[in-house]
Amino acid sequence: MRLSHLVLILLSYSTAFAAPRTMRLDYYHTGNNHQESFAVDRIVIEPLPWPGDLAKSIDNSNLGTYFFEVRDKSTGRLLYSRGFSSVYGEWVTTDEAKNASRTFSESLRFPAPDAPAKVVLKEREQGEFHDVWTATVDPKDKFIDTSLPPSPGPLLTIQKNGEPPAKVDLLIMGDGYTAAERSKFEQDARRFTEILFSRPPFRDHRQEFNVWGLCPTAQESGISRPSTGIHQRNPLGTTYDTFGTERYILTTENRALRDYASYAPYEFIEILVNARTYGGGGIFNLYATVAADNEWAPYVFVHEFGHHFAGLADEYFTSDVAYLPPTKKIEPWEPNVTALLDPTNLKWRDLAVPGTPIPTPWRKQDFEALEREFQKQRHDMRATNRPESEMEALFTKEKQEEDSLLAHDQYSDKAGAFEGANYQAKGYYRPQENCIMFTRYDAFCAVCRRAIERIISMYASQ
Repeated sequence: MRLSHLVLILLSYSTAFAAPRTMRLDYYHTGNNHQESFAVDRIVIEPLPWPGDLAKSIDNSNLGTYFFEVRDKSTGRLLYSRGFSSVYGEWVTTDEAKNASRTFSESLRFPAPDAPAKVVLKEREQGEFHDVWTATVDPKDKFIDTSLPPSPGPLLTIQKNGEPPAKVDLLIMGDGYTAAERSKFEQDARRFTEILFSRPPFRDHRQEFNVWGLCPTAQESGISRPSTGIHQRNPLGTTYDTFGTERYILTTENRALRDYASYAPYEFIEILVNARTYGGGGIFNLYATVAADNEWAPYVFVHEFGHHFAGLADEYFTSDVAYLPPTKKIEPWEPNVTALLDPTNLKWRDLAVPGTPIPTPWRKQDFEALEREFQKQRHDMRATNRPESEMEALFTKEKQEEDSLLAHDQYSDKAGAFEGANYQAKGYYRPQENCIMFTRYDAFCAVCRRAIERIISMYASQ
């Protein structure tokens, strides 16, 4: 059954694309906030050919906390490169990382080289990338794992607009769905596909995407939520309470995630978790998550996918997060926040309307007072374990008051530099007064839309 399923997927690739195999370097990333190390776990040849456009193998976006290159070992020729971020990269900024070390599994995927190659991992320090680790891969190495991983079940074709190398390939995965809930996953996957492509700029580029679905079967419905004593061993390992933040859903089961995902052509992964409690997460060029059954899931899904797909930063600064404030102010690499206020050197200066003051005035004090009250109510509700319907109603009221407050300033519809972003009330600026990366607003601002379109152009053959 696994072999016949795999053959069907392979046949979906057009013979017009002579795609190489997909190689994956799994490695361990260990450390704390003052030291780190790396070690090879395994090198894998995935079941499917490389899904990307070989003419777009070099990444010039300058996005991500990390960056890796694959270079021919004998000539040094650059074969492939990509920027990305990681769970470790977020964890190391938490308070725990000051006093403890942890190990995370991570992966680098790239077109399998024809000859020995060097994989060079770089880390962003003081705004610039620096080499931190090098590994050698030899396609003839007898220890490269070519075995088939456990099958996640049949591949669901949600939307196919072309062969994988010519399109952006999005894989929607399910976690916490039992065999009896397979049809629910399929309905959820199709529902969230429609949500994504109802929002500009995704709506305007729908034909440039393929969307696939995979859902490994869970033994019990739902996922772990440690803050309420719930622990489950679901296939992808997603859990609430990541880094102690009750709404943050991530997985550290990277090996399982990558093995299951290898049965689909993909560049981006969205994980739908079969749960009602508000939550989600998103890490650039890794994956995004959302609790599928929450009333606010459409907002969370689009917001978190913005992190994963385009490296967009959080623009809010009034909600609790696990990350410690930076010890030194450095210009963020994310395209939608800045610490630089020179109007002639603003990241999005071409979108700023002439005459708009920099920094741009807005009702910041009124907004902060509003948010303090709502955050208090939210904490009280979680502390007393109130029904999720009450939390959803609170978010509805919060959105109504936020939208009203932010819609009527002099520069509400202008691109400028609005103080308060990147989890900081002062010193960091966002491009527009409101955006889905700031509040539960319904749309991306112009700067975020452009950042998303830039990533689309990196993968789709337009």
